[in-house]
Amino acid sequence: MSAYISFKDIKKTYEMGEVTIKAVDGVSFDIHKGEFVIIAGTSGAGKSTVLNLLGGMDTPSSGDLIVDHVNISNFNKKQLTNYRKDDIGFVFQFYNLVQNLTVRENVELATQLIKNPLDIEEILDAVGLKDRKNNFPSQLSGGEQQRVAIARAIAKNPKLLLCDEPTGALDYNTGKAVLSLLQKMCREMHMTVVVITHNLALTPMGDKVIYMKNGQVEKMLINPEPTPVERIEW
Repeated sequence: MSAYISFKDIKKTYEMGEVTIKAVDGVSFDIHKGEFVIIAGTSGAGKSTVLNLLGGMDTPSSGDLIVDHVNISNFNKKQLTNYRKDDIGFVFQFYNLVQNLTVRENVELATQLIKNPLDIEEILDAVGLKDRKNNFPSQLSGGEQQRVAIARAIAKNPKLLLCDEPTGALDYNTGKAVLSLLQKMCREMHMTVVVITHNLALTPMGDKVIYMKNGQVEKMLINPEPTPVERIEW
């Protein structure tokens, strides 16, 4: 099975005055379609740079980044904009919802310029917000707002769902529920999900775990039988 996403000897350097910072230094890995992947590491390990590269928010200094048989490493700004719009669903630590739009309108907004969006009602039902679709963000809990953010990202029908510390602003039980939802979406919708986290306790839930340290892949593990989030404690 050929890889859906391939990092091939990717390097990303930044110049700060006379100092060259190697944010990512020769990173290689493959992600297969429908995999739930966790990229773990402490602050400064390079995982956020990997997320920015995967999400088309930055370009590598060298190396090849292949997504669904297309090399995006040399994309220009317009191509990267279209890639972010059409192919990537983002879920961040903070929900970034439009406060004066309802739940349904927030999700709808994300699908308006998309080629093959999913059915909004079905997605809201899948994330457990069917009865909250006419509420505004201010009327929702943090966990519900993060569910809206997930619904918004999934409704685009992206090739890749990128989640950056998706439980960072949530309490323990709500965070577990959100991770469980992401795991469920990956399994039921065959969506490729990448979760960036500093919380090593979450690693058993991934099909694949990529540990990063000092801008490099320290090790990579495959979990033949990933642990359901409900059975993980931290």
